[in-house]
Amino acid sequence: MVDIILLAVGIALILVGLIGCIVPVLPGPPLSFLGMLALHYTHWGGFDPDLLWTMGSLAVIVTVLDYIVPIWGTKKFGGSKAGIWGASIGLLIGLFLVPLGIIFGPFVGAFLGELTQHNDSGKAFVAALGSLVGLLMGIGLKLIASGFITYYFIKELFI
Repeated sequence: MVDIILLAVGIALILVGLIGCIVPVLPGPPLSFLGMLALHYTHWGGFDPDLLWTMGSLAVIVTVLDYIVPIWGTKKFGGSKAGIWGASIGLLIGLFLVPLGIIFGPFVGAFLGELTQHNDSGKAFVAALGSLVGLLMGIGLKLIASGFITYYFIKELFI
């Protein structure tokens, strides 16, 4: 009975983890990893400890990078602190306008934040583009990490 409950929890965590790769409020890779751990403690599981350490480390690293990459993108494209704050606020507002708000919220927020610092709309657009590139890179990294974890989850369960 406990195995079935852990399996159900594991599947739910894997699915929510994949959704969390796109929805910024949910930590996708750590949730996916917890799903992998739940399966590990069933009779279907039994992952190699090295694989668990690798996937756990991957989840932590990608989660940390997810906070750094959008800021890096904004700075790399010439953004200021106002642009970074604008992108963060835009992301929070964008959560209520799913799915496009999640993508365009940070872009619009960074653009408006940059306009408060400079009157140059061209420079503000480029900085906002950097925010968008950073956000998309973070989503891509999370999807790759959660995808690996999901692959090993399914492989362990069915193969």
